[in-house]
Parts: sequence; structure tokens; C-alpha cells
Amino acid sequence: MRNLFIMVCLFASFGLQAQTIKGRVMEETADGEEPLAGANVYWVGTSKGAVTDGNGEFKLKWEKVGKLVISFIGYRSDTIQVKSTDKFVTCTLQSGELLDEVNVQARKQSTVMTTNRPLIEQLITGEELCKAACCNLGESFETNASVDVSYADAVTGAKQIQLLGLTGKYVQMMTENMPNFRGLASLYGLTYIPGPWMSAISVSKGTGSVINGYESMAGQISVDYKKPRDPELFSANVFTSSEGMYEFNSNFSIRFNDKWSTMFLLHGDWMEEPHDGNKDGFLDMPEKTQYNVMNRWAYKDDSWFLQFGGKFIDETREGGQTSHGGHAEPNPTYGLYKIGIDTRRYEGFLKLGYLMPQYENTSMALLLNYTDHTQDSYYGKKIYNAGQKSFFANYIYQSIFGNNPGQMYSAGISFTYDKYDEDFCDQLVVADGLEGVDATFKREERVPGAFFQYTGEFLDERFVVMAGLRYDYHNIFGNIWTPRAHIMYKPDEFTNIKATFGRGLRTANILAENSYLLASAANFYVEGKLLAKNPHLLDELKMEDSWNFGANVNRKFTLFGRTLNVNLDYYHTKFNDQVVVDNETTFDQVNFYNLEGKSYSNCYQAEVKYELIPRLEATVAYRYNDVKTTIKGELRRTPFTSRYKGMVNLSYFTNLKKLQFDFTTQFNGSGRLPEQGGIADEFRVAPRFDAFQIMNAQVTKYFRLWSVYAGCENIGDFTQKNPIVNAHDPWSSTFDSSKVWGPLHGRKFYIGLRFALDRKG
Repeated sequence: MRNLFIMVCLFASFGLQAQTIKGRVMEETADGEEPLAGANVYWVGTSKGAVTDGNGEFKLKWEKVGKLVISFIGYRSDTIQVKSTDKFVTCTLQSGELLDEVNVQARKQSTVMTTNRPLIEQLITGEELCKAACCNLGESFETNASVDVSYADAVTGAKQIQLLGLTGKYVQMMTENMPNFRGLASLYGLTYIPGPWMSAISVSKGTGSVINGYESMAGQISVDYKKPRDPELFSANVFTSSEGMYEFNSNFSIRFNDKWSTMFLLHGDWMEEPHDGNKDGFLDMPEKTQYNVMNRWAYKDDSWFLQFGGKFIDETREGGQTSHGGHAEPNPTYGLYKIGIDTRRYEGFLKLGYLMPQYENTSMALLLNYTDHTQDSYYGKKIYNAGQKSFFANYIYQSIFGNNPGQMYSAGISFTYDKYDEDFCDQLVVADGLEGVDATFKREERVPGAFFQYTGEFLDERFVVMAGLRYDYHNIFGNIWTPRAHIMYKPDEFTNIKATFGRGLRTANILAENSYLLASAANFYVEGKLLAKNPHLLDELKMEDSWNFGANVNRKFTLFGRTLNVNLDYYHTKFNDQVVVDNETTFDQVNFYNLEGKSYSNCYQAEVKYELIPRLEATVAYRYNDVKTTIKGELRRTPFTSRYKGMVNLSYFTNLKKLQFDFTTQFNGSGRLPEQGGIADEFRVAPRFDAFQIMNAQVTKYFRLWSVYAGCENIGDFTQKNPIVNAHDPWSSTFDSSKVWGPLHGRKFYIGLRFALDRKG
């Protein structure tokens, strides 16, 4: 720690004493002013500048020329005078140029790579979310090349994301920079945030900042909700699909005065029409009902900022075997195989910030988040009832060294608490006269921690270093040290080079995170012994521990008068400790054990964006995954992970943006499937799955206050054949619904209507 402090002081002593100018660029639209992301801001006659982020904001060092040029292709450029005493400046660009008396509407970026901070971060704006149906967070990545979302099994509707070739449990899920959707919510949490509630999604690759905790291993995904002080006064969204799904969303805000405001957000979705497209006697998707309500409050003055609120979710899922289809005959002893999941979740949060007027560039913040999650479920004759209570507190103090805003530090303390109560009973084993399988699992985790993070700017802000270290004490696993570092270098205003490395750790919650595997005949084992009869074996599982190294290059070119954006990155994740989920060594067992050998992920990705013709933007991306894990002494490719993924997205809108057309094609490569050791040949799945392609399209008609959108998902009607092993006899030892690698539903049409009314003034 002493050496780290000396290094930080040395960095601070080398900093350049210079005034920092901050500002925001807006665009003028028919409905008022909106932030303009991706605009170029630079000093007249120099190459020193910045690019605005998703909020239209920028930051750069003061130059004596005193004139800033703000430009964006298709917009009228502007030049503004800036004084050295100015701390925040604003500029508004007109959203079109008059060319030959034809109004040409410019395209602003809907997905923005951050260039003003060293974290490798991509911001998905609300405009990007409107390119697809986006009913919830899980459906928000259809046009994103970095994040994959797939079904975990063929009957529960559970979804999980994949980032850097690793499953979602290695991604830190957050709402407004507070950890969320952990443990019991990890499987269904992607459906807990309705799409119309979100203002933006931040996707960060690598280990992220130490400020947010030690759990990020592959990346961080943070969702920003709509806020009470946003210009939007009222909005509503209604949606229906050919599968019989109905959805309603609404939010409205009230400003009591210039300091206090509140917002109410309402959501309901219903899926009550049974579907069995492959005629295997099982519902392709469970029938589902969800009610979701949120209320948040905000207070803001010159020094204080306060937000607090609460959220409630009630969701039921019912699926499994039906008499529909002619194949599903009830078992004379047990009847039809049914699945039910009943969830209730309460959330409460508070964010308090204070800008200290007596000290320049100094502030403090307190973040609090509490959740109470209960889930009562059954999978045939297996009963899994669980509860989780979680509390997160984070105090952050941020300031600068001396009078130099280019030498900043953040320090603070945090506390995380998780309490799990899980009850498991396999009534089928009891009914067969065997020794009963009935167990209760209880665990409490208490983790106080402290962190320090330094951010230094050098070479006229062209070189930025962010280095952090945090210490946590886990009541079960003891001392945890988490170092992380991020570096950014900008040789010019069009090139951004970043590198990152760091450590991440997490506790494996094997029941909560893998409960979808209960919808199969296999029983859970730990180190080769039946878990339900040996609950103490959970104490033998180590904390998962990994190191992540990554690099990113973002370069902008001017080609035929338009911007060509090229993004290249590579990440390597190496596990020192990992809890292996082995459901292939023995077909009727899911065995959990500590890693003995190697486990790693290499992920390469290239992405290109270009406006082919005015208002037609194309995004082309390719990703290659090399992910391997040692399973029973043999290093193998991780099952269910495609070797590659390609994506092509085309987005076009007509002049004055009356109509918008969006088309996306995803090319999913082949991959390995579990081997199912010991199973009879007639029930054995293929050793691998083939490459497949998915196409989605949507058209949107805009009016002044509302819009109508209609689309089709899975245009080619591709589905995985026979996703359930031995679906005709779900009570047998060979029944398995977890071997899912492709789409479960075929071609789906949908239509929806959005309405939004902004407040005046």
C-alpha cells in the first residue's frame, strides 16, 4: 500500500496545471432540444479536441485560441467564443443542412463508444433500443454485436446473456451503477426491466472500475432508467405479437417546483396462449404474467442531489407438458409434467450526492440498494422454494490533487450483504420408495470493503491512466484484494487506443443460478456426492477468481464526406479458480466441482459503422470465441458457445424522419454440445450444433407525438429441432430440457404503438 501511495503521488506531481472546460452539445428538433452524441468539438486551428458522449457532454483543456468549433456531419457547424473563466458551455446545432433547397435530415449516433474516459465502454441510447421490439432488457441486444442473449432451457423461458464468450453470471449486472439481479434474479432478471423504461444501457468490457465492487469478471452492464427531470412528461407503449403476447407500458412525471420531481412507471405483460410449434407435447414458451411498478423521486439544487424510490414485481410462469399435440399422454402414476415459477420482488434505492462548494472539483455520494426476492417453483416433482435478501451500500468521495483537475482520485467504503434461504425436495425420489431427497440450504454473506482509484491525465489529455485497488473482507472466504487498471491514449482526435487489466471474483450460487437444470431428470452433485444429502459440500466450493486482459482500438475515418467508424478489440480471461458445471460426464448428474486445470476465454471482435448513403447506416461486425474449460481432466471447448458470430445491421430513415426501416441479420457459428456420458444411443444428442442465421426486421412510422412500429423476428422461421431429450417420457432418467443452442420459437410478427408528450418549458 505504501508503494502504491508513492506511485500516485509521483503521477500527481507530473500533472499539467491547466483549466478544464466542460460543456454540452444539443441538437434542435421539432420537439425541442436533445443531447447530440458523437459530435466533434475542437479548438480552432488545432487538432486538440473531444467527442461528445451519450449525454452530449465533453471535456477538454483550455487553449489560448479561445474558439471552439462544434461539428457533426449533416449538421450546420458552429463556432463559439470561450473564456478561460468559463466552466461549462453549451451549443445547439440545427439538425439538418439546406442543400439545394432540400432539407437533409442528419443521422446521429445511437450507439456511442466512450472516448473521454479510459474504460472500454459502449453506450446504447434510447434511439438504438427503438430499432427492435425491445420488450425488456433481454431483448435489447438484438442489434448489438458484443452481447448475446439465449434461452437457458426449453421449458422455463429463462434467459442468460453471454459476453466475451462467458455466461452472464460473470457479468456484473447493475442499475444506475448499483449491483442488481444477482443470485435468484440472475436467470429471469433480464425480463424485470421493461424496454420503454430504459433511457440508455452502458456495456463495459473487462473488469471495470473498483468503485462498483469486485464481482465484474467479463464486463459490466448498467441500465439507466428514465428520470423525473427528463423532458418527457408522459409516454405509453402498447404491444402485441402473433404468439399471443400483450404488453402495456406507461410512465409519467410531475415537477412540483425547480427542485422536487417524481415519476411513476407502470408495466404489465401477458402470455396466455399455449404454443407447441414442434408438436413434442411441451409448451415452447411458458404462459407468463408480469406486473411491474416503480416510483422514483428526485431533488436537486446547486449543491445537493437526491434520488430515491421503490419497485415491485409480481410474475408467474406456468409451462411444461400438455395434452395438446397427440404425443403427451399423462403418466398413470404422476400425470403430466408441469412447471410453475411464482416470483415476487421488492426493491428500494437511494442516491445522495453533494457538490462541496468550498472545494473545487470535490464531491461525495452515498448509494443504497435493498432487494427482497422470493421464488416458489416446481419442476415436475422437484420443488425449489427460495428467498434472497440483499443490501448494498457504497460511499464515494471524489476530489483532485492540489488545484489540478487532471489529477483526480476517488476513495470510499462499501458493504454488501446477502442472505439465502433455499429449500429443495425431490418428491419423485420419495414416491419411488428410495431414500428421501429433502434439504435446506442457508447462507449469509457479509462483505465490508474499501477502495481507492486514481485518474491522471497527461500529454494534453491524450494519455489517461485509471488505476484502482480495493480490499474486501468476506465472512466466508476471508481477504480479497482486487487491483484494476485502465489506460487510454489518443494520438489525435480520431483515434482512441485503450487497454485494461484486472482481477474479478464472485461466489458461485449453484442452486439459484442453475435452477433451470431442475427441469431435467439429472440430480445435483457436488464433488461426486448428492448435494441434497450432503449440503455441507457447498462449503468445499471455492470463490471463483479470474484475471482479464483487454485492448481496444477505435478509429474514425472520413470517406466520401461521411464518417467510417472502425472498432477492434481483444480480451483474454483466465480463471485461477472456477466452479465447473459438468452435465456431460454422467447423463443423469449435474456435477459441480472446483476447477483442476485450465479455463480461459479469448475473444476477438471487429466492428465497422458507415453511412452508405445519406440516412442509411450500416453496421457490420464479426466476433471469434475461443473458450475452453478443463472437464474431468480434459481441456474442452465450453459447450453451447458458438465459435463465431457475425452481424449486419441496416438502418434507414426517410427525409424528415417520417419512416424508419431496420434490418438485422445474425450469423451464429457452430459449437460443441455436452457428450452425455453413459446415455443410450437413442437419446444421445449430436456432438455439435451447426451454424445458423437469424433475420429480424422492423418498420416505424413517426408522427408528431406518437409512432407505430411493426416487425418480424426470425424471418427465416429457423428453430432447433427436438430441443427436449425424451420429451415423450419426462418422468424417465433420460429426460433433459437443457440441451438448447438455438431459437425455440419460429417466425413471429408484432405491432406496437408509442406515444410521448414532452413538458413545455
